[in-house]
Amino acid sequence: MRIILSRTDSIGDVVLTLPMASALKQTFPDCTIIFLGREYTRPVVELCRFVDEFVVWDVGVQSSRFKVQSSKFKVPYYSIDLLRDLKADAIIHVFPVEEICRAAKRAGIPIRIATARRFFTWCTCNRLLHIPRKNSNLHESQLNLKMLKGLGIKRDFMLEEISGMYGLKTAQETVQLYNYTSGEEPNAPRPSSLVPRPSSLVLHPKSKGSAREWGLENFSRLIELLPAEKFNILITGTKEEGILMKEFLEQNKGRVTDLTGKLNLYELIELIRSSDALVAASTGPLHIAAALGIRAIGLYAPMRTIFPQRWAPVGTNATFLVIDKTCNDCRKNMDCHCIRSITPEAVAEKLTKYFSLVKP
Repeated sequence: MRIILSRTDSIGDVVLTLPMASALKQTFPDCTIIFLGREYTRPVVELCRFVDEFVVWDVGVQSSRFKVQSSKFKVPYYSIDLLRDLKADAIIHVFPVEEICRAAKRAGIPIRIATARRFFTWCTCNRLLHIPRKNSNLHESQLNLKMLKGLGIKRDFMLEEISGMYGLKTAQETVQLYNYTSGEEPNAPRPSSLVPRPSSLVLHPKSKGSAREWGLENFSRLIELLPAEKFNILITGTKEEGILMKEFLEQNKGRVTDLTGKLNLYELIELIRSSDALVAASTGPLHIAAALGIRAIGLYAPMRTIFPQRWAPVGTNATFLVIDKTCNDCRKNMDCHCIRSITPEAVAEKLTKYFSLVKP
């Protein structure tokens, strides 16, 4: 059986989808798992030993290339051909996209699974699931796994079980992939600037607008609280985020290593794997850290749909902080005073307690 998992959104969402591949392999050991996703998420998916193929779905690029305009009722021919060529027996629209749903139907994929909450899935899919997400108290990873009911997998999964279902390859298994993608010779040494020293802490202050942020002033205070002799602090983010954090980086020069804009995703993953802990809001790097099993501390706003009950990092060493109150004032405002109310002292306490246990 060839099964497509379609999830064409962000890195964190993709990480929380990977346990589906593990569950499918447990039930159908001989199946082939094909992940349909955006090109920029490829490094995460290729690290999963349960995914056999990665197929790029970057509609904007393809539409420009082929000069074809997509609409509700007209599906570009390359979309249909792409899916038809995969010869899939089933597709699970974990994140339903209308064009993909229509293309999958036109491509003749026999089993097409989606939730029943969108009109277009009623027209394009033949196994509809009633899985309410908006008001659910289940975690996103659990909601994803519920979609396997479409293939007869009806049991519930506990978060403790999901922690061990990412199936990420070890550093030794990924070195050849890393060398290939970075254009280096096999087994070439990693740049020394990317190799963390003991007690390395990654701080990822920005979120590219995907989550409420804790604030640079809080991160600065956290850096002040952490003893310089015990913590090697690494700041990560995109080049654009580095520009936005210029003053923050200058202020903390000498205490932190600025890696913004210096790492591709493969390198960021390996940096996180080699570090001891990571602190971030609800972002892709936080979920990567949790999946890799390092200490991941997530910072959250207590607002339904973005609260930790739905989006907390899931991993053996993952945890989170959130204040105990109802947060609705900033529902339409990314500047959230509730997440900013988490004190740097509380984060520092978690970090120092953890490092005191694992570092002599």
